[in-house]
Amino acid sequence: MLRVEYIKEMNLQAGSRARIGGRIVKVNDLKIAKFIWVRDITGSVQVTVLKNGIDPELGKIAEQLAPNDFVIVEGTVPKEIKTALGRELLPTKIEIVSKTQGPSPIDIEGVNESSVDKRLSWRALDLRNQKNTAVFLVQSKLMEGMQRYFYSQRFMQTFTPSLMGSSSEGGSEVFQLKHFGKNAFLRQDPQLHRQLLMVAGFERVYEIGPSWRAELSNTPMHLTEHRTCAAEMSYIESEKDVMELEEGLIKSAMKTVAEECKEELALFGATMEIPEHFPVLEFPGVYDILEELGFKPKRGEEDYNKQGEAALGKYVKERYHSDFFFVNRFPYAIKPFYVMRFDDEPQWARSVDLMYRGLEISSGGQREHRHEKIIEQAKGKGLNVDNLKWFTEYFRYGAPTHGGFSIGIERLTMKILGMQNIREATLFPRTPDLLVP
Repeated sequence: MLRVEYIKEMNLQAGSRARIGGRIVKVNDLKIAKFIWVRDITGSVQVTVLKNGIDPELGKIAEQLAPNDFVIVEGTVPKEIKTALGRELLPTKIEIVSKTQGPSPIDIEGVNESSVDKRLSWRALDLRNQKNTAVFLVQSKLMEGMQRYFYSQRFMQTFTPSLMGSSSEGGSEVFQLKHFGKNAFLRQDPQLHRQLLMVAGFERVYEIGPSWRAELSNTPMHLTEHRTCAAEMSYIESEKDVMELEEGLIKSAMKTVAEECKEELALFGATMEIPEHFPVLEFPGVYDILEELGFKPKRGEEDYNKQGEAALGKYVKERYHSDFFFVNRFPYAIKPFYVMRFDDEPQWARSVDLMYRGLEISSGGQREHRHEKIIEQAKGKGLNVDNLKWFTEYFRYGAPTHGGFSIGIERLTMKILGMQNIREATLFPRTPDLLVP
């Protein structure tokens, strides 16, 4: 018996045999033949059941078929392929794996558009749509491109805890739960554990995993659970080494998508423009630009809001012809205790954001590695240093210079494809109102 093969990998030479599996998308019953479109993760094929001279058993099975049935089809490629799909199979055997039990509660093919909320409530069916499937093929290739780059730079993949004994960043946007009678928290970002791996001497690590934010926001830009691709590395001279690493990583990911997801990108009309170099804007100069654009944040106390973020994106696109740019030297007043400050200008932090098409997709920079400075800054932020001992005590015994970043995977996917709602760039999104499926 032939194995089930991907539709896209069928040998299209006349007379070639194939055995494919997939879901029926459409059935068109004409006088001379029944045309059945079958789709798998790679593409679609037309199964043409000719009515003259057909095997009675095959004809009986074909009469039962309907959209959303799952089938395995064995057959041969005809001498001349006439379908617009570019792939056709004359079946010798059709096996019904599973029959649909009624009309789909949503229009999977999107002819009659269902609301986003309804589609997300039937997400596994919604993901059958070819365009929705394409989102996650692109996302997968993004991660593949990143991982290739990490390995080329001698990074090792690691896994840090999702359960925390104390809030990793402070503030109220944290989910609390009970862990055998004790308070525990879902991580907002496992960066502190990645820093401890630098203390341990791992030098270059990356991880891909979820983080959580207990933010009561029901907007197209918010999730309570999101995924990141994060890195930390030792022996850096400054945050500029972090920017260089991240730029190389993003270029590798974008190149992989551009080369291997042409059909998926075409479904969205998406273009992949990868600049030679990512421009860098730095505070306090950013304030001058923002004021020129009509914004007036408090110097040294604020950075920019969402509208300012988008305006900076347009500014860089017009001036530097780049969708990507870094923002560096943020005011320390708005940054966490663990960031490194400029020793000669302590009002500024070695903190970096990467922006893409008017949206922040990552944050990072150089971390403070000197124990006395970490304690001083934690106290300056009003934090209880005893609650941070699980992290800070290790730095008493030496640590290399280090820094890193964390990239929002769903955000980057959404912006590449020009999508308007981050939930549609998430397989099973979690929001204040959405916990199932």
